[in-house]
Amino acid sequence: MQGGVGGPPIADYGFLSDCRSAALVSRDGSVDWWCPARFDSPSVFGRILDSDAGHWVLRPSGERDGRRIERAYIGDSLVLRTVHQTDGGSVAVTEALATEPGARGHDLGSASPAVLLRTVEGLSGRVRMSTDFVPRPEYGLLTPFLHSQPDRVVAAAGPVSLTLRAGVPLTCERGRAHADFDVSAGQVVGFDLAYAPSFGGPPAAELDPVAAIAETVEAWQVLQDSHHYDGRYPDLVRRSSVILQGLTYRPSGAVVAAATTSLPEQLGGDRNYDYRFAWLRDFSYTLHALWVAACTEETSRHFGWAVRSAGRLGIEPAPIMYGVGSERDLSEHVLDHLGGYAGSRPVRTGNDAWRQRQLDVPGEVLEAAYLLRDRLGQFDEELRQMLVDLAHQTVDIWHRPDAGMWEIRGEQRHYTSSKVGCWVALDRAVRLAPRLGEGADPRRWAAARDEIHRTVLEQGWNERVEAFTGAFGSDELDASVLLMPLVNFLPATDGRMRATIEAIERELATDGVVRRSANEPAGFVWCSFWLVGCLVLAGDNQRATELFERTSTKANDLGIFAEQIDLVTGEHLGNTPQALSHIGQIIAAARLTDPTMHF
Repeated sequence: MQGGVGGPPIADYGFLSDCRSAALVSRDGSVDWWCPARFDSPSVFGRILDSDAGHWVLRPSGERDGRRIERAYIGDSLVLRTVHQTDGGSVAVTEALATEPGARGHDLGSASPAVLLRTVEGLSGRVRMSTDFVPRPEYGLLTPFLHSQPDRVVAAAGPVSLTLRAGVPLTCERGRAHADFDVSAGQVVGFDLAYAPSFGGPPAAELDPVAAIAETVEAWQVLQDSHHYDGRYPDLVRRSSVILQGLTYRPSGAVVAAATTSLPEQLGGDRNYDYRFAWLRDFSYTLHALWVAACTEETSRHFGWAVRSAGRLGIEPAPIMYGVGSERDLSEHVLDHLGGYAGSRPVRTGNDAWRQRQLDVPGEVLEAAYLLRDRLGQFDEELRQMLVDLAHQTVDIWHRPDAGMWEIRGEQRHYTSSKVGCWVALDRAVRLAPRLGEGADPRRWAAARDEIHRTVLEQGWNERVEAFTGAFGSDELDASVLLMPLVNFLPATDGRMRATIEAIERELATDGVVRRSANEPAGFVWCSFWLVGCLVLAGDNQRATELFERTSTKANDLGIFAEQIDLVTGEHLGNTPQALSHIGQIIAAARLTDPTMHF
């Protein structure tokens, strides 16, 4: 297979979700990614990773040249409407992953039918349309048999059965179904593609695509109407919160880091990882963001997922991530048959970071518990035990090296941000001690907390660089130290911290995006929003506002961020949509609204 070369840029893709799975559809009407069973299941459309791994095109026939395309989500939903203006007329293609009929609010996604909906509506004139249905289950390993029936095509291969119901006749040949058809003004043609396991129950009952799309729009809108954020940049905050909702696996409450696997951090590089899992670090920051965006009903559910997933934490290292169904073993596999996005190999499923020691993670969990302590009410036994275990474990191991929050593969080091995370864990544990029962030991925790603080100030500060650096004894700047004022480890107005912020802004920031370190070729969106927060806390609201607005323009036309931004071209890099990028935007907007608010 030949992967990705010549395909759409990452920023070209729109994001569809039913809060169980995700699909990516290009600006030109090709669904190039869909894992229908759940976020981390094998794809049936995987062309984003290889040109032969499956797709489903629906668009005007002929070349794109001369065709004007405008697209937007409908209201506060993840239902995408794309208008194609051609010489012969105009059509609107609307597409969505269906929600369960009648689902509203926080029930959205609990029992989604696994149906991809698409309609074509004639707006003016007469437009020749084309659809090309090329399913390739198991990440492109399987070419299904296509069984043509009067109003549908059934594609069956291995564990997957797909039923495509179409409003036009389809011609089947060699694992491909195709149709060319005309759409006139006022005419609507509908398609629905239903997934079912080959040897399980039947696919969802037949849906009227037009009615089902309207139902899906309403379900998303009801959910968002229950949230009442009234700070600055409300449109940006609402869109980012919708994307976070779309990255939530509703049956468990887990939030995946991104909807994709193996989209590269650098084109042609090998840092291509699977992000379709739930990191505890991301979970914590997600709770912060949802709290800010007034999505308070979700916070208890997410915390329940974390407690159930962790179980007893008597062993070290503490878990850092899980599958969406709370799976612990996420062992990595390489899909050698896929060429990778723009030739970037290997393509991976699973993520061996689950084996790493990352010392900052307990701090993120305890910070979330502290932030949401009143919302969570009286802590139950399982939550108390998890938080106590995390605090005791932090005392025992904070002095060890680790892989750091950037999940470096290879030699472990004493990362400054990891030690700061340990300080956060124990500081919040001391504050929560009255709620943690007989297992709490605030005196022991406070002593270790204060020792960590002294150690970071002594060994994290580099006199030659005149800044806190990424690791003890290192001369290298690292954006992760921007967390220090954001977690109240050290005020942004402290001379050392102010010098560090200025050094990072000078050396690592370019046109609104901040690199993680000097040897990184692209800017990391999350770090850019950290810098916004630091500038706010340092009292420089004007620069913070300018940076926030400049960074926010780096999203694509639908408001979606990937993980990173190329410093030269402005292209998106890494997996998409990236939860941490949108979390950063939400929290930065709230800091600009109220600098005194604690996060």
